[in-house]
Amino acid sequence: MADETTPEFTPETLSNGEDNLPAIGLISQYVKDLSFENPNAPAIFQVQDAPQIDVQFNIGADNVGDGLFEVSLKIDVTSKTGELTAFVVDLKYAGLFGVRNVPEDQLQPFFLAEAPRILFPFARRIVADVVRDGGFPPLLLEPIDFHGLFQQQLTARDAEQAGDVVVGQA
Repeated sequence: MADETTPEFTPETLSNGEDNLPAIGLISQYVKDLSFENPNAPAIFQVQDAPQIDVQFNIGADNVGDGLFEVSLKIDVTSKTGELTAFVVDLKYAGLFGVRNVPEDQLQPFFLAEAPRILFPFARRIVADVVRDGGFPPLLLEPIDFHGLFQQQLTARDAEQAGDVVVGQA
């Protein structure tokens, strides 16, 4: 029972009783592309120096049907010891998301921040396993703050646009 300070929550429904509340759900997740290269085996296993590891990420979202979006997390890892490449991992891990009644302006934050956060632990495990299966110690990628990265992108874009306006006024 609601009092005067607590508004009653009554979800709106369509005349046919169909739910029209916003919803996003993960339908499926999968490896879209996976490549592992160990170009200097077996010589690389004789090297005792610590490797230099470069990790690159890219996030993409594509509308693949009515209310269906594929969000992909691309992870490229290169490990080098001196001039020798120890290994290269290229992984494209994706999730299929169903979207219903979500405002257009809310999709980008979900696809570029929340969806990668959901997919990352699974992609991280795949990278660790394939590196281990390639003969190296498992590579455990550090957790990533996708929400923070998205906010940084927005801030940088806003600053760039503000700079463009200032330049245009000069």
